[in-house]
Amino acid sequence: MKPVDRYLDASECANTRRSYASAIRHFEVEWRGLLPATIDSIARYLAEHAESLSLNTLKHRLAALSRWHQEHGFPDPTKAAKIRQVLKGIRALHPAQEKRAKPLELEILEQTSDWLVQAMAAAVVRGDAGSALRHTRDRALVLLGFWRGFRSDELANLCIEFIEIKPGEGMTCYLPRSKGDRQLEGRRFSCPALSRLCPVEAVEDWLALSKLKDGPLFRKIDRWGHLSASGLLPGSIIPMLRQFLAQAGIADADAFSSHSLRRGFAQWAGSSGWDIRELMTYVGWRDIKAAMRYLDGVDVGLKARFEQGLDRALPEVATPAPQLPSVPEVARTNIEVSIQLSSFNGSRRGAANALRDMLGSCLARFQAQPVGSDGHLYRISVPTPSTDILDDHLYALLDELHRIADARECFLEAVCRDPASGKHWD
Repeated sequence: MKPVDRYLDASECANTRRSYASAIRHFEVEWRGLLPATIDSIARYLAEHAESLSLNTLKHRLAALSRWHQEHGFPDPTKAAKIRQVLKGIRALHPAQEKRAKPLELEILEQTSDWLVQAMAAAVVRGDAGSALRHTRDRALVLLGFWRGFRSDELANLCIEFIEIKPGEGMTCYLPRSKGDRQLEGRRFSCPALSRLCPVEAVEDWLALSKLKDGPLFRKIDRWGHLSASGLLPGSIIPMLRQFLAQAGIADADAFSSHSLRRGFAQWAGSSGWDIRELMTYVGWRDIKAAMRYLDGVDVGLKARFEQGLDRALPEVATPAPQLPSVPEVARTNIEVSIQLSSFNGSRRGAANALRDMLGSCLARFQAQPVGSDGHLYRISVPTPSTDILDDHLYALLDELHRIADARECFLEAVCRDPASGKHWD
């Protein structure tokens, strides 16, 4: 292989090359299409497979065909208006809800971890070194995968020489290559040591038992307890996860996938009060729309808004309650937030989507209520132990509003105002 070809080959993930080659083979060999293709032939290809293939698969096939034409110096027919219209028609006639992994909840994680600890101890007692290794590896994998929100490819690509552990404090993992790292700059992920279900302790136990010093962190273990020199394949993690979930007594184990770890962590973080900015930074999302997909159904302020409406419409008769020790309440300040949105291209839908994201994430944490009917002014309740903390809350809120507006390609004018004092934040 020539040096230039070697670097070109390294610039792209091998799995991407294989999937694109498979898509071209399907078009050219199985469907017997001719390359370079015409706009009409690609439109026919899409129409003939509209019922048998998902929309995402069809888009992947178009991406492969687009790459082929660009690499061979031909005009790209996949960008034609007719192709966009065909895709729009397929979406209208064959609507399909996006399939998402079932989140692995914290209770399931705890039950699985406990079972793996017990199974590992039992294997040690009966002298089964292979099973002890396997259970210790699986516990490290599931705990680290959950608390770091790792994908299966990220778990498979972890190398020991790129991991730094500080016992009792935390660990840092460096990944030279990951799905979201388009420029191959490498990314560093930190994970704290926890008092329970600790991923750092689990990885330490795995390294101590396996005696591994370098190379892939997670590896295949054969029936005799021999460790493979190569790492796990990303595709092997799903059946492995389902197997030990089923052994731990988890119902519907086949409904989980490796993405369940990432989704489970995002749901837990959203329910635990993390704001969208913290979650994006920790997990590594750069697109707020991707992050919002993981937080569907998680709105810690939603129940409170329903209850407030019920209290106004159907006030309950107070019943005597047992006397509990009084807990000092944190002072709160009512703030008015003015939001003016306009899409870069003038589209009303873009501005409406941006406002929906804002109301469903950052404003929901402060029980936002509309003031008036124009949808531009909202009243929020902000915890105010001190003036500095109030400033921190509001400036963080404004940053988050602007981040959502940028992601939705909108201009934003946002001002926070304390009607009592007249103070402004913008």
